[in-house]
This record gives sequence, structure tokens and C-alpha cells, in this order.
Amino acid sequence: MQVVLRALADPIRREILNLLKKGRMSAGEIADHFSVTSAAISRHLSVLKEAGLIRDQREGKFIFYEMNASVLEEIMLWITELRGGNDHAQTK
Repeated sequence: MQVVLRALADPIRREILNLLKKGRMSAGEIADHFSVTSAAISRHLSVLKEAGLIRDQREGKFIFYEMNASVLEEIMLWITELRGGNDHAQTK
């Protein structure tokens, strides 16, 4: 979980996830949205992949990335449990 939270701490990586929630994209398509080098985007993608937040699939000379929502769901569940469950179960 620490690796996931560290990956989510960076604003560029969070924006990459926002892009990927709309559907899979190639590294080049992702890089087009940022004013950093392709090498920097590649590193961000590696960090997200290591954290299990994205998956990649090679098709010919391109690598396509997509979000792995199951890891995010686990984090959200943990955060919900940490704050004491959902609002419907709490009494006011």
C-alpha cells in the first residue's frame, strides 16, 4: 500500500490516471498532455505500473496503458474503513 500511496503523491501521475480513466492510451498519447520529456513520462508510467495502478499491453511497436481500478478500489476501501465506515452506517 505504501508503494501505491507514494505513486499517487505525484500530481503528474494522478493526471495520468485521470487520462486513463477515459480509456487506454499509448505512451505517446499520454506524453502529448504534458510539458515534460518523454523519459519523464516513461518513468511516471513505470512507477504507476510498479504500484499496480496501471497495466500495459504491447501491440506492434506501441505499448498501450490502461488503469487497473482494482488497486484503487482497495485503497478506497481502506480509507473508508479508516474513517469509520460509510456515512449511512454512522449515527449522528
